[in-house]
Amino acid sequence: MTSAAVLVLEDGRIFRGRSFGAVGETLGEAVFSTGMTGYQETLTDPSYRGQVVVMTSPHVGNTGMNDEDPESRRIWVSGYVVRDPSPVPSNWRSRRSLEDDLIAAGVVGVRDIDTRALTRHLRDRGAMRVGIFSGAAAELPEAELIQRVLAAPGMAGCDLTADVTVAEPYVVPAIGDERFVVAAVDLGIKSMTPHRMAERGMTVHVLPGDVTAEEMLARGRDGVFFSNGPGDPAVADHAVSLVRAALEAGRPVFGICFGHQMLGRALGFGTYKLRFGHRGINQPVQDLATGRVAVTAHNHGFAVDAPVGEIIDTPFGRVQVSHVCLNDGVVEGLRCLDVPAFSVQYHPEAAAGPHDAADLFDEFAQLMAGGR
Repeated sequence: MTSAAVLVLEDGRIFRGRSFGAVGETLGEAVFSTGMTGYQETLTDPSYRGQVVVMTSPHVGNTGMNDEDPESRRIWVSGYVVRDPSPVPSNWRSRRSLEDDLIAAGVVGVRDIDTRALTRHLRDRGAMRVGIFSGAAAELPEAELIQRVLAAPGMAGCDLTADVTVAEPYVVPAIGDERFVVAAVDLGIKSMTPHRMAERGMTVHVLPGDVTAEEMLARGRDGVFFSNGPGDPAVADHAVSLVRAALEAGRPVFGICFGHQMLGRALGFGTYKLRFGHRGINQPVQDLATGRVAVTAHNHGFAVDAPVGEIIDTPFGRVQVSHVCLNDGVVEGLRCLDVPAFSVQYHPEAAAGPHDAADLFDEFAQLMAGGR
């Protein structure tokens, strides 16, 4: 049985609906995801730590929840906003409803609000702090609810790696013959990422975000991978030092999403917060070298500040922007010309699809093979 729920934005805009998931209150950064599928992968993506996710697709939960598709050990979103959740999930792999898992994880959500209007508001005003209040909390005066939202920390300046990284190292063995041994620094890694590498003959040592450079290089005999993750890249100084250590050692480096931002910082570029970010599985990205356009999966609210269309001198040699987003021109990839390193801002493992960028893992393998 649902109760009244209210969504309150920091600028005072209020939406009223009904509770969905756990009843109570939650605070976070309001962001929207444009994917029409893959909600289970979205919920379990550690990059969503601290965020209240608004689903732009009006119907969510149609296929329920299963035990095969989670991208990590738990649901990470701080809150969940949908218009019309499916009352009856239907799929041969379904084990529970979406709401069942939200309740079990204690995730406070809201349903039956105009998510299109909310998304347009966030596009116009930018991502901002938000609160969802249901049950008794929904009955509090609106002025008090707004003050609770304004008292919450913003995403800028937040270092969230320690919240999401693995506590102890673990190994994902190569599938078939072992070709390479890779260290994957877990800044918020998704389970499909080491699996995609293992499919290509890589034994992957997944390491905590606070790993020492010495252990990282010892475990990453052939290459080092830096994963996606949440938080502000401007304050993730330890991860940047790990990237620099790998570059100084001449170890092949591949970074995605947050790892891309870490490579950018290691090379001397700054980062900045996007107005409302890129989130979803339908983002067009162009490879500037070939002109090829890939439809890609994104989840990032920050970007690397690097000039497009020129070769830049850095402490690690020449670098160029390799990919850009066709929606807004944001830098989506970097390629080093004098050291074996490259990165993309998006998610080539894309468990729910699309799979246009999966060949980037082959490129990482080629980079490591060339270094032998």
